[in-house]
Order: sequence, then structure tokens, then C-alpha cells
Amino acid sequence: MDQVEIFKALSNKTRLQILAWLKEPETSFPGQAEHAGFEDGVCVGQIQAKAGLTQSTVSEYLSLLQRAGLVQSTRKGQWTYYKRNEAAFEQLSQLILS
Repeated sequence: MDQVEIFKALSNKTRLQILAWLKEPETSFPGQAEHAGFEDGVCVGQIQAKAGLTQSTVSEYLSLLQRAGLVQSTRKGQWTYYKRNEAAFEQLSQLILS
């Protein structure tokens, strides 16, 4: 766990919002439930639409979160899905408490 990468990833309001949305994807992305469910995470297009940012900006933010280990991605055909890495959040919690 690279603490500098994690705290850098957490230092942006939009990235924090994305992590909050991914914590409760069923509530945050109800439109996806009709098409794909949430087993693999949330489609990057859904995240981009909710964030109201360009696809390239959202991809950059998600890449940074992934490098920090806070999210995991799954590729299915042309679509990429992201979900939180809850084990990383547990480790982060332990780090902060120690």
C-alpha cells in the first residue's frame, strides 16, 4: 500500500465523489441496473455521465484511483467496469487507526 499514491488519489473532490458513488452503486447508478447489474462494477460511461466531466478526465481519475489500489476494473468487450476495492479501504482504515 503506497500511502503517498492513496492520499494523492483522495485529494480531489471529484475522485472522492466517485468513490462515494461506487460504495452504493445501486443507489448512485439506477440506470445501469436495467442493463448490466453491478456484479462487475459500474460502467465508466455511467460514471462519466454522472460526474458531468469529459470521458478523458474521468478515465484519468479512475486510472489514478486504480494505481492507488482503491478501485478495481473489469473489461467486458468494449466496456470497462469499476468497483471499489473494499480490502484497500480496510487497510487504509487500519493505517489511520495505528
